[in-house]
Amino acid sequence: MNRKHFLSLVATATAVLSMSAFAQERGSRDEAKALVDKAVAHAKQVGTEQAFKDFMTDRPTWTHKDLYVFATSFEGVMLANGANERLVGKNLMELKDQNGKAFVKEYLAAAQSKGSAWTDYDWPNPTTKKVEQKTSYVRRLDGAPAVVGVGVYR
Repeated sequence: MNRKHFLSLVATATAVLSMSAFAQERGSRDEAKALVDKAVAHAKQVGTEQAFKDFMTDRPTWTHKDLYVFATSFEGVMLANGANERLVGKNLMELKDQNGKAFVKEYLAAAQSKGSAWTDYDWPNPTTKKVEQKTSYVRRLDGAPAVVGVGVYR
């Protein structure tokens, strides 16, 4: 095998491994939905106030790959955010993504009417620090005027 052919194979293998590692760092829609289901069950078990604290402080349990749990009141106030605690307490009802989509308003309305919903929008990825396409699954919390959600960067 000549040197040029060997270097080409090494470059190809490195690219494939890099893409594979990158793909493994991305959560799937199924993983996001499962994490929401787990978060809703946790909120039922320990109460919403404790659950919201847990979503932000117990990262090994409530973050997976690039997935993290967030909670929003029906009024649009961020109650928990596993990636950015500075958003907690802020009313994001009128927040729009870079394309002008009022995605918080959209996912809250959909969850109120259907119980759960997927919403597409653009949002900064805490892992890559870039604005990326995202879809979030939100589910209404029983007995609380709020939703719990997890988003998937695409």
